[in-house]
Amino acid sequence: MLIAVLALVGLFVAVYLWMFKLGLIGSLSCKIGGCDKVNTSPWAMFLGQPVAFWGVLYYVGTFAAAYAATLERFAADRRAALLLVGLTGWGVLFSGYLTYLEAAVIHAWCQWCVVSAIIICIMFVLAVWEWRRAE
Repeated sequence: MLIAVLALVGLFVAVYLWMFKLGLIGSLSCKIGGCDKVNTSPWAMFLGQPVAFWGVLYYVGTFAAAYAATLERFAADRRAALLLVGLTGWGVLFSGYLTYLEAAVIHAWCQWCVVSAIIICIMFVLAVWEWRRAE
């Protein structure tokens, strides 16, 4: 259930960034000042869509999988835990790539992107813990 809650928090972050990218909000609230630079860079697009859009899809999918794993029907099924390990593991890899771009290519940090990466890392640790516990 904690992974589902974290996925909802991440979803709010991704929706916020996506709304900015769509022009629905004027500017991002950013304490460190690099959010606009990161989110308007060429690397803020992936496969023709804003990275934040993919984040929304990712968090919705992760929430659905985490919520399904809490249902009695899947409570003893290790495949649900393995699915969460796979989803969150993919998230860690993609977030790591985006964090690398912030540090080495864009030379700016987006606090919301960092928060998202931290959420994904925590979800991954929890997913691995749950998968190992289900053995």
